[in-house]
Amino acid sequence: MIQDVLIVGAGFGGMYGVYKFRGMGLSVKAVEAGSDVGGTWYWNRYPGARCDVPSLEYSFGFSEELEQAWEWPEVFSAQPDILDYANHVAERFDLRQHIQFNTRVTSITWRDGDQVWELGTDTGETLRGRFVVMATGCLSVPNKPNLPGAARFKGQVLHTGLWPHEEVSLEGKRVGVIGTGSSGVQAIPELAKQAGHLTVFQRTPVYTVPANRKRMREAVQQEFKDNYREIREMQWRNAGGVSGFRPLKSAPSRANQPDVGPAASGVTGIPGGDSGGGLRIKAMTPEQREQVVEAGGLGMILAFRDIYSDIEANDIANELFRSQIRKIVKNPEVSEKLLPKDYGIGCKRQVLDRDYYDTFNRNNVSLVDLRETPLDTITETGVQVGSDHHELDVLIYATGFDAMTGALVRANITGRDGVTLRDKWADGPVAFMGLQMRGFPNLFTVTGPGSPSVLCNMLVAIEQHVNWIADCVAWMRENEKATIEPLEQSEIDWVAHVNEVAEGTMYTVPSCNSWYLGANIEGKPRIFMPYVGGLPRYREHTDGQAENNYPGFEVLG
Repeated sequence: MIQDVLIVGAGFGGMYGVYKFRGMGLSVKAVEAGSDVGGTWYWNRYPGARCDVPSLEYSFGFSEELEQAWEWPEVFSAQPDILDYANHVAERFDLRQHIQFNTRVTSITWRDGDQVWELGTDTGETLRGRFVVMATGCLSVPNKPNLPGAARFKGQVLHTGLWPHEEVSLEGKRVGVIGTGSSGVQAIPELAKQAGHLTVFQRTPVYTVPANRKRMREAVQQEFKDNYREIREMQWRNAGGVSGFRPLKSAPSRANQPDVGPAASGVTGIPGGDSGGGLRIKAMTPEQREQVVEAGGLGMILAFRDIYSDIEANDIANELFRSQIRKIVKNPEVSEKLLPKDYGIGCKRQVLDRDYYDTFNRNNVSLVDLRETPLDTITETGVQVGSDHHELDVLIYATGFDAMTGALVRANITGRDGVTLRDKWADGPVAFMGLQMRGFPNLFTVTGPGSPSVLCNMLVAIEQHVNWIADCVAWMRENEKATIEPLEQSEIDWVAHVNEVAEGTMYTVPSCNSWYLGANIEGKPRIFMPYVGGLPRYREHTDGQAENNYPGFEVLG
């Protein structure tokens, strides 16, 4: 049987794809390696896992009934609650009947004669479809660095991106965690509460700001429900896909922690995003800057609009941040090790924390600075760093993901004339608007490289992409077209545009080594992957293509 649409992945992108294509009357099947829906939130079950976008905004907007029915327990919901939401969506719209679970795609091959894609699977089954939608997620391939001696460790080994479904007991154990990115920052405070002793092996200090801790108030949730149509429009018009809507019925109890809105958002660090006003750090005296942070909290540093494109302003903000952390961490030696000094705020996606710095005041927590003394080897019983051997029962890798391109490359995609995606992207990802690649007809990517993706509220980005893909497929069927793929020049021009709009922001300064550029993966080409221009500007390009019958694409009958 040839499906109209095959979808790889059953996270939020795959689930919405099933809903959308089924509603068009097309035959659709999604293939998922896990045993259930949820994608990122199915796999990432580590202690402290939590979304960095307010829950009322990190939600689907395609169904008013869904918006009214679902209740969020917290302003920034934890992984179990987001997974519950994913399960609710699957059940409410009866999506699982179109999803094949416990099946990993091992190859995707274009058959030019039949003009179909063939998907090989680890079950030995071959699936065929006219269109393929890669809903594999931007952060779905865990990165485990090749550390010397790693295979020798006899204790328990865990990765934050592949956390076991069964309960993990750390009580009384000597636990080591390698990595202090977003997952490490979220997990470390929770691990410290459970472990007998926690040793944090830090490779790169990180900028973090406190996350909103509030339980969801009924009045706030109801006001969102009453205004969701306006809020969804505001999301579409915002660079980061977050509306900035502030409830009026129930005023925040503290000015520095509104229930929702710009100051509560985890995407406030996006250049051009809604970061809470027009404050300019260079225009203020040191005393005024201190007053702003004292009144509004550490997160107010992100409200200074000039820090994202002005190096001098960024340096001032960086030092302001360091001065605040020195006040929190009691041990001056530990405090200095925790301070980032060779890159600036805005270089990486902003990390939200809950008691991260306070955790290093605990008696059962130690910090090992791997930049000061590099890791020598992992042994059978722990980690050797210089002359110090750290005995461990459990070793946890919080080392992030092969972001944006990892899952796509690992799918072993072969397009026309036997060209593989791995070869096409040998020098970095080349795609048109993060939606399609030349040489791979009828294959689409959801939030692929060259789209706002990880610089945006992912649920909004997913809906925008799936809607565009669905409209494209509908147009092709209505006009009796067989294949679509970008023109070569379209790809070249788009990659140039992506880099052009990123120029002058903190993302691309020489000192910035972020996973946005693939810098966390050894041997990965260093190229800036997301689209910094913002969602509205991006939509002008994608909508323009659709409205003008796809001039940037080669469409064949």
